[in-house]
Amino acid sequence: MYMWSIKTIALVFFVFTSSFVLAQGVPGADENIPFLVTFGNEAEQGYGDDDFSQSFFFVVPETQITPVFIRIFDPNVGGEIDENIGGFNTKTRFSVYGGAKTYSEQDAQKIDPVGKFKSGNMLDSRVFGDELEFDDKWFNFGPYNPKEGEFVEELGGYVFKVISEGIVGNDGNLFRYFMSVDKDKNEEVEGGNAFTYEYSFRLHDDVDQVSHIYPYVGEGVISIKQYNFDFDADGVLRVISIAKNGELMNTSREADWATSTHTIKDEEHNTSLDIQFIKAKSKKIKNNNIVFYLTNQYGEFLPFYTVPIGGIPKFRYKATIKKKSE
Repeated sequence: MYMWSIKTIALVFFVFTSSFVLAQGVPGADENIPFLVTFGNEAEQGYGDDDFSQSFFFVVPETQITPVFIRIFDPNVGGEIDENIGGFNTKTRFSVYGGAKTYSEQDAQKIDPVGKFKSGNMLDSRVFGDELEFDDKWFNFGPYNPKEGEFVEELGGYVFKVISEGIVGNDGNLFRYFMSVDKDKNEEVEGGNAFTYEYSFRLHDDVDQVSHIYPYVGEGVISIKQYNFDFDADGVLRVISIAKNGELMNTSREADWATSTHTIKDEEHNTSLDIQFIKAKSKKIKNNNIVFYLTNQYGEFLPFYTVPIGGIPKFRYKATIKKKSE
């Protein structure tokens, strides 16, 4: 059985980041996603969250010597940003993990919040309700010595994990992350990045806005299977790559899953895909939350990097010249 090698990711990641400064905003600027979302564990799944939990990994390069902060924008559940379901009654727990097994524990690399997904040493944890002091503002976890993360040689640095959990209520907590070297502003860690195996996020209300996520495809992947939840049939999903020019994916309806399988060509190995969420202009659906993940042919989960490894993929048109028959 082929084990999808993250070492290949690390090599491309190193080459790409050695020349560029990468932002650690989550979602990333190129993704054009307004917010991540985690609902309280009493919410109906039709609101767009299948398991009320989401994990993100932050990679701090081995060369980083100064402390880092994990910042959360609008961590509370109240105010205009969050989704109010009959009056705010929700609490969200954010927890930061580092040390041994933070990433390398296999349960941590899966999409369901079961088993040992909270692996590692808990460095910080805080529960947020409807406190106005955190509304529309940044909250800091840290500072952390980079070596407090788990060193993962294949990723070229130290890994921290942040888990959001809706522990009470039925409202939607909409928020963003940023890994920063400054506690008072978003100042990126040079060469850092962030990734997840399952994305739970809010789509734009504006039908002209297209959101993107960027899974990385390593060597040996011959096919991928995509899973999307609660898309509400709000337009189309398509994938762009160096070999695909808008291949369509099956889309889900409310509180439902949809899947489709897509062949990976040799030239797509060691590149990122651009999965695009294009809203239907006629429907004008608002407050649409969606869950999305991918597996390879062996059922192994593929990571989505907030800054695409190798850059945003562009389709490479190949002209075919046919010899005129005599």
